[in-house]
Amino acid sequence: MQIAVTGSIATDHLMTFRGRFADSLVVEQLDKISVSFLADQLDIRRGGVAGNICFGMGVLGARPLLVGAAGEDFADYRSWLGRHGVVTDHVLVSSTRHTARFVCTTDDDMAQIATFYAGAMSEARMIELGPIHDRWDLDLVLIGADDPDAMLRHTDECRERGIPFIADPSQQLAFADGPFIRKLVDGAEILITNEYESHLTSTKTGWTQEEIDARVTTRVVTLGKDGAEIRTRGQEPVHVPVAGDVERVDPTGVGDAFRAGFLVGLSGGLSHERSAQIGSVLAAFVLETVGTQEYQVGRAGFLARLEAAYGAGAAAEIAPHVRFARD
Repeated sequence: MQIAVTGSIATDHLMTFRGRFADSLVVEQLDKISVSFLADQLDIRRGGVAGNICFGMGVLGARPLLVGAAGEDFADYRSWLGRHGVVTDHVLVSSTRHTARFVCTTDDDMAQIATFYAGAMSEARMIELGPIHDRWDLDLVLIGADDPDAMLRHTDECRERGIPFIADPSQQLAFADGPFIRKLVDGAEILITNEYESHLTSTKTGWTQEEIDARVTTRVVTLGKDGAEIRTRGQEPVHVPVAGDVERVDPTGVGDAFRAGFLVGLSGGLSHERSAQIGSVLAAFVLETVGTQEYQVGRAGFLARLEAAYGAGAAAEIAPHVRFARD
């Protein structure tokens, strides 16, 4: 199954604040907010939703296509992804803008305050999926958070060419209006959101949760510590719990890792439940690590954690479909 992942490619600047943001925020004065938090640690990492998802897929032995825009400073990042099985032939490199930047501070409650600079990402709207599809015969395209015009263009192309697509607007939902979101969601093979984004989608589109379910084939809603719920038209809902207790070090990129594992499961023809279990285990490794692509995963450790969380039957069924590029 040939999967392309479109979305942001970025460099992450991750900081930690030893305290609680909530202690410095006065609800009645938010319209006059002016606060500064003293960070005690800075990590500069590779990131962006498309980069993170493709990296995770590569770690599990898949060979995804990364589709997005980056700056001329992308060379080292490109080499890193290539070493982990990601096809980067279709990354547009801007001659005028730097690769996007994600600057995020996390407090002791794992709350986050972040700023995103689009940079070269704004040129993703120039990428046409047609030639990529002609070369690779795409089976599925994940349309992740990206330049808004690029997201619309890729969604429209998938509809016109009959390519099944996953709508994964994530961070862009905060800025999008109802008509924009409706165009991204309607007719998707799969819609992935977290719980907050699910309600935001409903509020902005004016669609009820049931109406959203009716406009996509499958709905995946991640629920944080409560796992994930999967609803497919005509089938009973499936709930997948998280993969056991983990040390919560840094939540950045956890959702991307879940998506990576989920896509690897789909590419192997596994059920949505098994695919979500792969995603949940990979997400646990990310949560225990600072940075979105710094985790180390081997076959034995991954399958042991999967068996402990979901049983020997799940591990046996999944094992043939994850190959672990680093082993």
